[in-house]
Amino acid sequence: MEPEPPAPGDLLRTTADLHRVSRRRFLAGSLAGIVLTTDLVVTDRVQHYREELEILRVPDEDAERRFPHAMWFLFPGYKTSWEETGWLLRSLRPALATRGQLAGIGYSNLGLKVPAILEAVQAAIREYSLTRVYFYGHSFGGMLAVQVAAGLADRGIAVDLIVLDSSPSGRTAVRDRTMFKGAVFLHDNGYRITTGLRGGYELGERVLHRNERSWRTVAEQTLEQLSPLAPSSRLIQSQASYIYHFTAPRFSASLGGTKLAFIGNPEDKTVDYAVARAGWEAAFPENLLTSSLVTRRSPPGPREPAVEPRGL
Repeated sequence: MEPEPPAPGDLLRTTADLHRVSRRRFLAGSLAGIVLTTDLVVTDRVQHYREELEILRVPDEDAERRFPHAMWFLFPGYKTSWEETGWLLRSLRPALATRGQLAGIGYSNLGLKVPAILEAVQAAIREYSLTRVYFYGHSFGGMLAVQVAAGLADRGIAVDLIVLDSSPSGRTAVRDRTMFKGAVFLHDNGYRITTGLRGGYELGERVLHRNERSWRTVAEQTLEQLSPLAPSSRLIQSQASYIYHFTAPRFSASLGGTKLAFIGNPEDKTVDYAVARAGWEAAFPENLLTSSLVTRRSPPGPREPAVEPRGL
């Protein structure tokens, strides 16, 4: 038997339903397109604005009054945005402001350029007439702080103290180096991951290291890196390359009288505490004030300070 043809009323209802569905899909698609376009425009503007390296100061009238010629410079860790740098400075202020004013390095989205950072720090030292300079290196930032201090020493400017907060002394102190190899290979061979592909790169990196985090964390961290405020892929690639190629012994004889203090977490899942500690001890036996300070809370993430500010 052939099926009975639908009644005219049924055809009208079906047509109306299809119209409503199509309209909803059209509106949803249009809205998604608008959101995506807006995000790309905002991201492009923010990323462009942050192509210039910047010294990010934390206003503190009390510290300025008490220590007019002393300042801490925070060297942020891997993938740390300018906003997170400000948060780190404010969270560390109760401890650090007992010695000086606070400022952080806002890395350029064009990539990590050590000579430019050296020039910017030296310019700030001149501008604020600083006679006491302290560096706080968070994670990979400790590596960079050592190199910048060595560069300043060559110019006759002494850094009094460098705090190495869970800083690896080289790539062997990074527990899972696989996460860097892809980014380093692309960077060192001249390939740059565009802003539009950044989310895919971040997702791929985290899925490869699924054992380090939950799926919810993978999703949250990927979406976080899609924020217009997140560091550019170009900066992230250059940071990965810097970490991969850094060796502490290269600067063993370059720091003069600068003192170092290593602080780490034996339970850190990102940096191998024992390897990092031994690496800094071997490279700077005369400069290292202490390497025995430890923290006993949850391991620090890429942008989380290992030390509770009030515990310093």
